[in-house]
Amino acid sequence: MKRKETLDGLRRSPKVDVCVVGGGINGISVFRELALQGLSVLLVEKHDYCSGASAALSRMVHGGLRYLENGEFRLVQESLVERDRLLRNAPHYVAPLPTTVPVFDIFSGLGNGIARFLGLTRRPSRRGAIVIKAGLGIYDFLTRKRALMPRHQFRGRRTTLEKWPALNPNIMSSATYFDAWVSHPERLGIELLQDGLTEHPGARALNYAEIRRDEDGGYWVTDRVDGTAVAVEPGLVINATGGWIDITNKLLFSPETPPGPLMGGTKGSHLIIDNAALREALAGHMIYYENEDGRICILFPYLGKVLVGSTDIRTDDPESVRCEADERDYILQSLAFVLPHVEVGPQDIVFQFAGVRPLPASSDSITGRIPRDHFCSLVEPAAGNPPVLCMIGGKWTTFRSFGALAADMALDRLGRSRQVETTERRIGGGRGFPTDVAAWLSELAARTGVAPDRSAQLFARYGTQAEIVASFIAAEPDAPVPQSSFSERELLFLIRNEAVEHLDDLLLRRTTLAVTGELSLEMTDTALDLLAMEKQWVPTQRAFERSRFLTQLRDRHGLSEGMLAARNQKRSKECDTTARSG
Repeated sequence: MKRKETLDGLRRSPKVDVCVVGGGINGISVFRELALQGLSVLLVEKHDYCSGASAALSRMVHGGLRYLENGEFRLVQESLVERDRLLRNAPHYVAPLPTTVPVFDIFSGLGNGIARFLGLTRRPSRRGAIVIKAGLGIYDFLTRKRALMPRHQFRGRRTTLEKWPALNPNIMSSATYFDAWVSHPERLGIELLQDGLTEHPGARALNYAEIRRDEDGGYWVTDRVDGTAVAVEPGLVINATGGWIDITNKLLFSPETPPGPLMGGTKGSHLIIDNAALREALAGHMIYYENEDGRICILFPYLGKVLVGSTDIRTDDPESVRCEADERDYILQSLAFVLPHVEVGPQDIVFQFAGVRPLPASSDSITGRIPRDHFCSLVEPAAGNPPVLCMIGGKWTTFRSFGALAADMALDRLGRSRQVETTERRIGGGRGFPTDVAAWLSELAARTGVAPDRSAQLFARYGTQAEIVASFIAAEPDAPVPQSSFSERELLFLIRNEAVEHLDDLLLRRTTLAVTGELSLEMTDTALDLLAMEKQWVPTQRAFERSRFLTQLRDRHGLSEGMLAARNQKRSKECDTTARSG
């Protein structure tokens, strides 16, 4: 993942079998698939890896229970298979999630659900016990052969309120089933990328780079860090830019021959809330509930906080999406409906994010009816130009199968054959995952000299790759990052080894400091000092980067500089109180 070496290599040898445009989870997935088959493949990402929709997912790894209403049985089955594969292949990041559905009546939605399934109506409606029971029965049937998790169960009103006393008392019953969640989706993307890079010397990747077609039909990759450009000669191009597919196609085709609109995304916004009463009210479960308007919402414990979402709003501009004030109000109102006795306000929001679901182009006025499935469209070129394979749709859970589908189509077009399957291939820190974690951590601490509690922290963040990080940390004197569970050597490892070019790469995606509400102004400046030293930035560059990052936090994630500074003061007082009591 060395930028200069990658660019120099392209200057010496511009021919590549495949150029993948888009470094989100689907683009990285197909990149890995092709690299494992021995193809020379270049990945080009305009911003940072997994910085678009792949950083804005609901953190759920699920089959898509509600897609059954649309008749998308194949997608649900595929999603459940891929969910279970991720539980096995990425156990350091993906874990089971008990999910409870509050039920407010028995028959609601039955007639409407049948009519929707038959295509006789498009109107959403609330779902009663019969509809929910039918959906969960299908869920259990589709996973019966694997049976990795318990079957669903119903609870009556009294039993439900005994376990979740804060739930809306108007419920009649509840249903509990199991899906899964992902703790570090952006990190999992980086590990997939590293898997491809290490398996084949002809695999190369660049973030902060953009591909364009010149007037003569040739392709150029421009480095957005220093402005230089290099020519590339791909045998095939894969457009994996999600919500940006139509925008990217304008750069890949001549103005006279662009393909028609392929995408029609919707925006989903989420909040991260720090509220102890809310977290305790969940009793370790995700609550999968309908708001009063029938819109599906979720809330579940996430890394010590609570994740709540989401909205589903049409958008034509993926670059400018952010969680707007009316969306925050809607999500908070939905909480007040499902948990009326838990007080949650705007002051409890520690982070917010929004992303664009990469849905196929559709004129449907009901966003929930737009298909969530994925497919590939091969656009044959004008004479002398490479074909372009567009990856349409897709959800995070199915990234592996979607990448495999696109890779197989690319291999077929290039006259190559598959050599390696990825269905059972472990990912990054999921390789060599121990059955006895305590013994593994004890051995890690003994080998590296890193304290046991610190080893456990690293294991939670990196799985078995914690050994590499711990060895780097132990090689030289280290210092803690103020008011944080991270250290300077740990951040330095990420900067040097994971293509970190900007402060948001480090604090929003390579770590969870921002999304969990842990980030403060002092942490930000410490991380910036490390990055500026490593990049050899002059003071003006450092100041620009600081301003750039703080502006992004304010505009995209609802965090002002004053809020970050207030966290400094709050934690300093907490430390003083702890010291006095000690």
